[in-house]
Amino acid sequence: MGSQAAPPGGRPLRRLVLIAIVGVTILAIVLFALPLAVAVQRLYHNETVTRLERDATRIAAVVPDDLNRHPRPIKRPAGLPARLTVGVYRVDGTRLTGDGLARSPLAVRGRDGRVHDGVEHGRLAVAAPVPSDEGVASIVRVSGPYDPTGDRIEKALLAMAGLALAVIACATLLARYLARRLARPLERLTAAAQQLGDGNFGLRASRSGVQEADAAGLALEATARRLGTILERERAFSADVSHQLRTPLTGLLLGLESALERPGADLPAAINTALERGERLQIIIDELLDLARDSGPAHRPVDVPALLGQIRDRWHGPLAAQGRRLVLDIREPLPQVSASPAALSQIMDVLLGNALQHGRGEVSVQTADVGDGLAIDVTDQGPGIPDDAPDIFARRSGPSGAHPTGSRRDGPSGAGHGIGLALARSLAEAEGGRLILSSDRPAVFTLLLPAADRTL
Repeated sequence: MGSQAAPPGGRPLRRLVLIAIVGVTILAIVLFALPLAVAVQRLYHNETVTRLERDATRIAAVVPDDLNRHPRPIKRPAGLPARLTVGVYRVDGTRLTGDGLARSPLAVRGRDGRVHDGVEHGRLAVAAPVPSDEGVASIVRVSGPYDPTGDRIEKALLAMAGLALAVIACATLLARYLARRLARPLERLTAAAQQLGDGNFGLRASRSGVQEADAAGLALEATARRLGTILERERAFSADVSHQLRTPLTGLLLGLESALERPGADLPAAINTALERGERLQIIIDELLDLARDSGPAHRPVDVPALLGQIRDRWHGPLAAQGRRLVLDIREPLPQVSASPAALSQIMDVLLGNALQHGRGEVSVQTADVGDGLAIDVTDQGPGIPDDAPDIFARRSGPSGAHPTGSRRDGPSGAGHGIGLALARSLAEAEGGRLILSSDRPAVFTLLLPAADRTL
């Protein structure tokens, strides 16, 4: 198991989301609640003043005009609240009759003929002039306790505060829910990434319903599969390279040893032959490295007849040494294919090498246009593939490529698993094509390559 990296510094996403949502909610409440509180306070104050003005005006309408010259008690109007204090004042602010302050500065302001309001001695008061033919003769002052108005304002503010707390509580719950919903996918992705670091290439990221997180999960799964494939290819490289390099390397060494041991051998010719075989080995190594690292060369149009002609020249000698013919049948016109010539050459070497080692008689290579691509058939005159043979394209599991039953057959007449055929199929699939066994007896291997403008 890989060691887990220390968590990076910074605040957790859950806390950041919670702080952001609750902070914005509190800011919005403050920005709206303060003006609203001022407006409510003014509203209740104005309502109380309006009622007092209405009562003062109603009383001023029934006050006698000569009350200033003949002071006397006045009758309190019916329906007037008992908590109100009513008094009649001269224009200099002294009380003529009724209740209230002995002298009222507010009453003095009423001599201008308009209604005034204010707070005197902790009570809200209104002064209304008494109309007469000679102008303002007296002023009616009505006052009431300010506490009821303050109580109404206080209750309204408390109700607003309670509502604000309820909103903040709801915002907190919502923020916690959203924080969990946003943080959990990232936490799952972190766990999946740790599994990937521990070598689990088959991981599956849970779906969360958050589009961005699910997209990241899918990308992580694709990356895991890609890394798994690359690692599998890297692990198979040692087996592939030993299988593919054994025969040409043996031929190179035998050629050099033979030239050294034979008296009068043509050493320059032997060296040139060894160099050619060494260059071929280098090509094979490059092709296997490209397969293992999934970094093959860019595809380009392939001259199939020319490529098959080079392969015929390369394999004519080894087959002729066994008294066998190599027949090349190119049925033109052929569709244009786009692939790696080196990869196609490697596939054909695997097929012809198997025919040489395990087949019999004449070996034929035929090409044909199959409508949506190119087909290349490789066949020989051997007994073919037995009915009870395992998958010949599966990689051998025994040491040095040996099949568990002891069979090392790997070609058209073989019955065992084969590293070469498995490698050839992988190369074909990497080029967008397929390698199939189209006939068991005689064994016919068919390489299908898509046309340049099509996909098989």
